[in-house]
Amino acid sequence: MNRVQTGSLCAIFAAFLFSTKAIFIKQAYALSPLVDATTLMVLRMGSALPFFILICWLNRHHNQGIRIKDWLILVFAGLLGYYFASWLDFVGLMFISASLERIILFLYPTLTVLASSLIYRQKLNAKTWFAIFLSYGGTVLVMLQEGKIAPSQGNLWIGCSVVFASAVAFAAYLLLTPHLIKKFGSWNFNGLALSVACVGTLLHFIIGTTHPIDTLMQLPTGVWLYGIGLGFFVTVLPTALLMQSIQRLGASQSAMIASIGPILTIILAVLFLNEHLNLWQWIGCGLNIVGVLMISLGKSRLKH
Repeated sequence: MNRVQTGSLCAIFAAFLFSTKAIFIKQAYALSPLVDATTLMVLRMGSALPFFILICWLNRHHNQGIRIKDWLILVFAGLLGYYFASWLDFVGLMFISASLERIILFLYPTLTVLASSLIYRQKLNAKTWFAIFLSYGGTVLVMLQEGKIAPSQGNLWIGCSVVFASAVAFAAYLLLTPHLIKKFGSWNFNGLALSVACVGTLLHFIIGTTHPIDTLMQLPTGVWLYGIGLGFFVTVLPTALLMQSIQRLGASQSAMIASIGPILTIILAVLFLNEHLNLWQWIGCGLNIVGVLMISLGKSRLKH
């Protein structure tokens, strides 16, 4: 295989593995009432931490001459993008379906565009506003349809709000990353940022749980397996595959391929969680994906 084919395969496998996240989380929640967002997060990040420490060690030569200010920004970015945003996502999945969660999270490129336009005082053109209208209109359509069958309207809006806050936090993280990647290098930055997030998650669990060790020991074996699966198959492995894809294809092309993620999540949710989308929800998903792709393609052209 040539460079482009290898990069494309890496991006496809990464998208597939990332798309299984909500499935793993939902399945773990269903196994035991003892499982909450923080407990499942600590299993995920605790099992992933050794791999990210290894990445940091292998790329430690990039850390020479880095200013304290940049280290502080990196710590903040890691906590924001991979600890806080992830924790909010895990909380949201306690209230809404995996399909709706994935559609809401997929809005983050629109949020980066809106934030960039405010920060740099750039006017958005009509095409960009139309794409934003499509993506948010499609998301609202999916939400309203789920609201008709949701057992609790209050839980639905709590879940949607928390997951949207997760998307906002991740979008803010993405605005910080270009500067940090230049300073630390891509592999080193990812290893450091995710290590920081893992440590933050562990501290959250230890401080916020009365008997942390006893809590973990009471969990069913299946929950441990899902937590470890989230750590390796949904965090470490797809991150490495995505980095390989970016090295071969570039960030924009890799992002285009990754846009199949929401569809993959919905298909997996139908197969493994018995979720069902009606015609209007499929239309809403389509509008969301088209809108986000229009924005992503527009950003790609601007960079070139």
